[in-house]
Amino acid sequence: MMTETVNIQADIPGPVRQISVPLCAPALSELARIDYADTFLVDVDVDVDAVGERTAEQWAREVLEGAPASMRRSMRSGWAAIGLKLDGAPPERCVLGWSIRRSAPEFVLLGAESRIGMPSELLFKCERAALLFATFVQQDNPIARGVWAATEPVHVPFVRKLLGAVPGRVAAKQGV
Repeated sequence: MMTETVNIQADIPGPVRQISVPLCAPALSELARIDYADTFLVDVDVDVDAVGERTAEQWAREVLEGAPASMRRSMRSGWAAIGLKLDGAPPERCVLGWSIRRSAPEFVLLGAESRIGMPSELLFKCERAALLFATFVQQDNPIARGVWAATEPVHVPFVRKLLGAVPGRVAAKQGV
């Protein structure tokens, strides 16, 4: 059974909004089933064309690989702690250790297998003046369900913080 977050934090000011999972997002997944999904929109209003000037893979690299070193270390440590297997693909076929499963200019789907039965995916999708980011998690057993139940309260605020820094980094690079 997939759980979806429905605009629970839409009233928090800032460039990041947690939204209901749009039907188009899970349709891009390669998981056998999705037991957890969340979706965020990042307003990239520094330049209305900023989203379209980059491919979704470039945005994924900006968000994950462009994050400060402390955040990258925290992400990699957290992913390892929940049993995700990263770094299996050649560097040009992965983003911060996540394998590129599917890629087109408008979206990229990153995936990681799991040591505990919790394969996961990250979706980056270009929207008009915004970037859609989704997390998909499959939970194959009680251990995976328990691990995710403990992880979700940390995951959501961390994603908000990670994504919230993107418009400022992009603006700085554009000299705005």
